[in-house]
Amino acid sequence: MLVSTKGRYALRVMVDLAEHQGDGRIPLKQIADRQDVSEKYLENILSTLVRNKVLTGMRGKGGGYRLTKDPSEFTVGQILRLTEGTLAPVACLNGTCGACPRTDECPTVGMWTQLDTLISSYLDGVTIEDLRCAPRGLDYTI
Repeated sequence: MLVSTKGRYALRVMVDLAEHQGDGRIPLKQIADRQDVSEKYLENILSTLVRNKVLTGMRGKGGGYRLTKDPSEFTVGQILRLTEGTLAPVACLNGTCGACPRTDECPTVGMWTQLDTLISSYLDGVTIEDLRCAPRGLDYTI
């Protein structure tokens, strides 16, 4: 599993909004400036999050973005699935290639399935609030 910039930036935006949730709606420009991401690229990511009801967005004067729920109610796994589409480590587990005809005799499918379960379990156990509270520059660990 390789997480793209879209997934990584989405997580950074979620943490940014969590840190500034008391400030009301946060304009796109402020988020883009703080995260050093182009507004155009960020707008694409934010539209995905708004479409999936993770954020609310409003245009115009006084507009901006905010979280729809408390940061503790969003998991890293949830956000990455929205932006990446899948967390599966191999194509035969992501549901897009149909049932593999070799599944019954494949010596590696069990290992890939367990890895998929570990990845999902770990990422579904880390919330945006956990990331917000984690010391900067350190890896998040359980």
